[in-house]
Amino acid sequence: MKTEEMDTIINNLFNKIGTLIPAYMKVPEDECISHGNVAACIIDEKGLVYGKMYGEDLAKLRQSYKVAWTKASQVWLTGVKTGVYERMVFNKEVGENANGIEAPDLIGWEGGQPMVMKNGTKISVGFSGFRGTTDLEIMVKALSEVEQNQS
Repeated sequence: MKTEEMDTIINNLFNKIGTLIPAYMKVPEDECISHGNVAACIIDEKGLVYGKMYGEDLAKLRQSYKVAWTKASQVWLTGVKTGVYERMVFNKEVGENANGIEAPDLIGWEGGQPMVMKNGTKISVGFSGFRGTTDLEIMVKALSEVEQNQS
């Protein structure tokens, strides 16, 4: 996929995420984590990194983006969802440094996942600021809606 096409899709994805955040903020278990200071990070097949932060608290945004990038980069290296990969390492299914990540740097929280776009392009995504299951869900929902609107 050409960089311009990817840029358009990613920008549409970030815009869609922005429209979904208010609904998730109404869920007390999600709102209380970062008070809406959330972040998304996407790494494409070429290694280009895209990021977006949503919110007002700069310190919380910095922390949310740090976690989102850590999730996305771990998925980019391993091809496996965060949380799942950590269990694989600790169950000795994968060597600790098999993919360049030492145990202290593993991120076991959910919220990082590999995704394949309709056109076959693979992206590694990380989202942070809500519960892990919500972090996963918001990215899946946003990509699905963006791709539906492109058809």
